[in-house]
Formats: sequence, structure tokens, C-alpha cells
Amino acid sequence: MGEQRVKLAKTNEQVQNFMKNVLKDLRALKKMLDEDWFETDTIRIGAEQELCLIDQNAKPFFESGKVLENLGGDSEHFTTEFAKFNLEINVNPPLEFKGNALSQMEHNLQKRVEQVRAAAEELGADVLLTGILPTIRKADVSMDSLTPIPRYKALCEAIDNLRGKEYELRIQGMDELLMKFDTPMLEGCNTGFQVHLQIKPDEFVSKYNVAQAITAPVLASAVNSPLFLGKRLWAETRIALFHQSVDTRGVGDHIRDSSPRVMFGTDWLKDSILDIYKEDISRFRVLLSSDVQEDVEELLRNGVPPELMALKVHNGTVYRWNRPCYGVGGGKPHLRIENRVLPSGPTVIDEMANTAFWLGLLNGFEEEHPDITKELEFDDARMNFFAASKMGLDTKFEWTGGKKVTAKDLISDELLPIAKAGLEKADIDKSDIDTYLSVIEDRVESAQTGAYWVVKSYANLIKENNREHSVSAITNSMLKNQKKGEPVHKWGLARIEDMDHWKPTSLLVEEFMTTDLFTARKEDLIEFTGNLMDWRRIRYIPIEDDQKHLVGLVSMRMMLREYSKAVTEDIEIINRPISEFMIENPITIHPEASIMEAMNIMQDQKIGCLPVVKNSRLVGIITEDNFMNITRRLLIALSEENDDKE
Repeated sequence: MGEQRVKLAKTNEQVQNFMKNVLKDLRALKKMLDEDWFETDTIRIGAEQELCLIDQNAKPFFESGKVLENLGGDSEHFTTEFAKFNLEINVNPPLEFKGNALSQMEHNLQKRVEQVRAAAEELGADVLLTGILPTIRKADVSMDSLTPIPRYKALCEAIDNLRGKEYELRIQGMDELLMKFDTPMLEGCNTGFQVHLQIKPDEFVSKYNVAQAITAPVLASAVNSPLFLGKRLWAETRIALFHQSVDTRGVGDHIRDSSPRVMFGTDWLKDSILDIYKEDISRFRVLLSSDVQEDVEELLRNGVPPELMALKVHNGTVYRWNRPCYGVGGGKPHLRIENRVLPSGPTVIDEMANTAFWLGLLNGFEEEHPDITKELEFDDARMNFFAASKMGLDTKFEWTGGKKVTAKDLISDELLPIAKAGLEKADIDKSDIDTYLSVIEDRVESAQTGAYWVVKSYANLIKENNREHSVSAITNSMLKNQKKGEPVHKWGLARIEDMDHWKPTSLLVEEFMTTDLFTARKEDLIEFTGNLMDWRRIRYIPIEDDQKHLVGLVSMRMMLREYSKAVTEDIEIINRPISEFMIENPITIHPEASIMEAMNIMQDQKIGCLPVVKNSRLVGIITEDNFMNITRRLLIALSEENDDKE
């Protein structure tokens, strides 16, 4: 859970004062490491669960504050997240990494999820575990969605100050997403399951390098976020989305290396955890500051471990996928590695299986590979990570000894046995080992990760349904399966019948509009425009200029009228420009307007289509065909509702 007592570093003086405290903290950490202050006799594990709140239409539910009120303000276990439709569970208390720790963590986590669900249900909402909510819309990631907490606002302002207020998102997958945003709120679309493992200081370098090496195959088996804004992108789109949403870099005129704040790393760790903090302080300027209350030097003189608040705040603005963490518990300091790669969901048992796999590998990997830095190039480990993010279990890895190996073979033949041995080494109960690693084994064997299930479901649904219906059905099916508790490799594909209680009143134009547009320029010939309608079987052609500004509209009815007139009056028209016939300044609508508003406009104006325009540019079109789909789905919903009443 992030430190909330922070503010924007607005002046050079504030930056300098805060940096003095960061450097004091760094010196204090070095002193504690040199003098063996750290807890080493007990190894603990912990986790943080991020989740989405959804309404009865499976759309984001923006009342996290009210859900927290229903939870009774239990700050120990529940807290806000970046967006109003997210919450975070702190899976307290940390557990000793032995015995039934994994099944106990599952029990604790399931209990907390059900608490949040009960609190949400009182407000007519529900809880969903997913890396990216499939039904999220562009309108849902405006600054209005930001949780009203100073830390979040300060972070947004800091990113805006460094990068400007225009964000361009580019992600290429099965589909392509190219879109501009005016806010860093995109980060709020990501929900993860963060796992912590306590590490002895003298083992930190080796364990951290192992964590870097195994990140890719662990992620390949756990991908769960392939869909964003109706586009099929990476198997784990969270990686690309987070990377770009808080990227403060600008584009320069020359080739100059510059690291993103969301990063995998630049090299193997060589000497100490201090090297990571030193690199982050060197590379990334201060974004946030804090009124530091503790006197670090005085605490050290009295033998009291400080909180190192300034160092924590700065560390919290650099997002390493394997993040080093310092903490104090029971009066003793400790070090942890936080795995930030794993997505939320698809179920609690899937999350715990991913956790067991990662923990087992971290604890057993060095038995097989005593020094991974001598067997695997760091650049290969990093590229493996991005490849796994894109391809999931279809990835082919560069591995030790110069081997190229598929994700499935690497996990099944080499890594699962190592993970089992690592869990046995920690004296984890055999029943826990068998339960959780068998989920990974069966998931890999079937190749049905959460990402595969979503993409396959979408491919089946989109054949006969529009995008909004498809993503709603997937989200509702996901919720039903989560409540059953079966791991994702056992799920049947989503069906359109999974859309319960569907109502169009809260839907937006952007959810139904057609975005794959065929347009013409006003100087194009009428013959070309007529052919375009014929070839693509469409009835409306928007006319736009080179900057995608809408300048007119042509309908099939207009074309037929002009051709009929030409035949009757023996007039030559095929070589005349479309500007002579088009409707100038047609009625338009905004993508964030409601479907009901669009229906009313089309009915009142007696028109068959509405071009959708934002910032003076054409972004889509909505026609009678779109409303036929809505009407069809509504009639089915009403019929099902009547059947239930009978």
C-alpha cells in the first residue's frame, strides 16, 4: 500500500530538501546493512490484492469510498487505489513461509474478497478480479475517475509537469490501439496481485537476479489481460499500458538513452540492494515529496530502525516489475522483493497457484543454477519478459546455455520440478504444493490461461454480436466463474446468455459506434463514393479532410436519388466531385453521450445515422444497424426477465 502523506515537489527548494532526506535514508540503510540490523531468522510472505468494482451492467462502479464506508473503515486490510472503481486488499498478517502458509493465505484472501463483495452488494455493485476490466471505456479514465486523495492528484500533476497533458497510447497486438489521452489515469485500468517475499540481506543480490530471470516464464503461465477498449492486444496488456501511462519521457531530436519509470531493469544486480536505490535516485528526478517527521540519525544512535520514509516515497515513483522493499516489523528491519508482474484473477486459486510457482522458483532455483548471471544474458531475460507479455504461453524463450525453448516445455520440464523442490525446501505442506502446482501444470498443459480464455471467448462472440455485447458477456461470465472458484483452465467459454440484467440506459455511444470507417474526401468523384458503398455494403459515407475533420455526409439514399435524376434528365454525374451532393455540417454526437440521447436525436431529426465527433475529429459513426443490435439484445433480456417471473 502506497504512502499517502505526500505532496507535489513544486519548487527547487522542496526538491532539494526532500533529496537531502532521501540521501540520509540511503546512508542509514547502508549503516544498518553493514551492522547486521536485519531480521534473518524468520522468512515471511505477504500479498496485496487489487480489484475492480462493477455495477449491474458490468461497467466500472465509481463508489470505492462508499464501499470502504460499508467496510467500516478497516484501514489495516482495505484501502483506496488510483481510480474510484478500484480497491486494494492488504492480505494481513504476513505469514511465515512454511507449513500451510499458502492455503492460509488463500483462506485469508478469499475472506477479504468476500468482505468487499458483501460491502459492494449493499450498493448494488460487485467485485471482479481481472488484470484489466474488459468493459472499461475511454470515458471511464478521465480525471473525474481519480480517487480524491492528495497523493494521487500530486502524482498526476507531477507526470503532467514532466510530459505535458497529452498522452499517446500505442499498443500493437492482434488488433492495434492508437489513441490520445489527456490524463495519466490510464494507470488506473491496471489491477494486479502483488506478492512479497522476505529476503536475507546476504542473499538479496542472488535472489533478486533469480527473480529477474524467472519473471518471464512465470508471467507466460499467468497472463490474464488481453483486452482493452475492445481491442485484442498483448496477452498481458497491463505491461504495455502501465509502461506508457506513467512514462515521463519526451521524444528528443537525437539518439539518447532514457529509462522509463516503469522498468524491468538495466543489468544484473552485482553488489547490494543499495545499487538499485542508487540507480533510481541517479536516473529519476524527484516527483513527490513528504514532510519527513523522523530524525533518522537520532533513531540510529538510539538503536531504533527508522521507517526511511523519504526513500520509500521516491521508490514508490519508480515502478520496477521486481521492486526492492524495505520495512520494519516487530521492531526489526527487513528486506523484501515485491513481484508486481502478476495480474489480478482470474480466481483466487489461480492467483495462489501463480504465487506458489514464483515462491518455489525463488527458493529452489539456485540449486540448479547457482549463478544465473553466468548462464543467461540480462538482455535475454529482459526480452523474454516483453515476449511473454505479448505472447503468453506461445512465447519461445532464450534460455540458459544458449537454448531456445518454448514456454510450455520450459515450465513443464524444468521449472515446475524446481518450484516443487523449492517449496519442499521451505517445508511447505505437501498438500499445498500438490494443490497449487497442479493448477499451473494443468493450465500449461491445456494452454488455457486467462488471456486465452478471454480472446477465444471474444472471437466466438464477436461473430454474431457487437463489441459492447461481447465484452459485457465476457465480464459477466468471468464473474460467475470466479464465484464458483474453479481455476481458469476449467472454464467453458463465455456465452451471450451470460449477460444478466442488461439495460441500455447507461450505455455510451462509444460502446456501440462503428470505428472501422470508410470515408471519402470532398474532391473524390461520385463514382468512387458509389463504388465504396457497393464494395463495403454500407449506406453512409462520412466526408472528411486530411486532418480527419468531418466536413460532410453522403447517404445511399442521396446517391440513388442523384443517379435516378441523372438517368431521367440525361445528366453526366459520375465524374463530378462529391462536394456537390454531400450534406454539409451534418448533425453529430459526442462519443461519451448516452445511447438514449443518440436515439432521441435520430428520431427527432428523422435521420439514419450520426457521425461521432470528438475534438472536431471524426472518431466513429452510429447508424440504424447499431440500434437494431441494441433492440435485439433488449428484447432478449426482457423475454428472459419475463420467463424468470413466470
